[in-house]
Amino acid sequence: MGKLLRGAHIVWDWNGTLLHDIHTVIEATNASFAEIGLESITLERYRDLYCVPIPKFYERLIGRLPSDEEWRVMDAVFHKHYWARVESCGLTEGAARLLAERRADGRTQSLLSLAPHEHLVPIVRRHGIEEHFVRIDGRTDDSHAGKAERMVRHLDALGGAVAVERVVVVGDAVDDAVAAAHVGARAVLYTGGSHSRRSLEVAGVPVVDSLAEAVAEAERLAA
Repeated sequence: MGKLLRGAHIVWDWNGTLLHDIHTVIEATNASFAEIGLESITLERYRDLYCVPIPKFYERLIGRLPSDEEWRVMDAVFHKHYWARVESCGLTEGAARLLAERRADGRTQSLLSLAPHEHLVPIVRRHGIEEHFVRIDGRTDDSHAGKAERMVRHLDALGGAVAVERVVVVGDAVDDAVAAAHVGARAVLYTGGSHSRRSLEVAGVPVVDSLAEAVAEAERLAA
């Protein structure tokens, strides 16, 4: 990547941030819950309870951690329903324009997601935004741990071209802020995805209601 560039380097999250899929997530969650014998959940309750790693979400929901076998079933059933629906999801309002404008202005950005890499890259490509990222990383293993160590590897893979003080992680989950802090970066959290504003505010980082606000805040933090 050569020279150091100006402004914030944004590490974007995908699901619930750039991809507006929260209603599809709720549909898939409730379809999977019906299949495994759990009661349906509202968007509001989901946003209050959701956390990473996801087995902890199920612990909050059912009062205990699922066994390894139960978790494998829960995970497989959810993803069956989610991937059957995800092609109907669009990008979050303004996302494509923001990505293009930042790239045209000489800002850099990358994408780090817990979505499986083999699913992530084709869907990013299908939305026509792949060229705006200097790197795209999805999950390549079976671990459902959060992003902290993945963020280390993601930034290492950028080859030192991005100074950590310029890095701002933009996501919809407290785990995004945890991952940013793990590498010494900043974070901005967006309310349009998996968490309620109240649950995001516990992270102690800026919380915004639009991606345009997130970009403006990222540039302010990196100035």
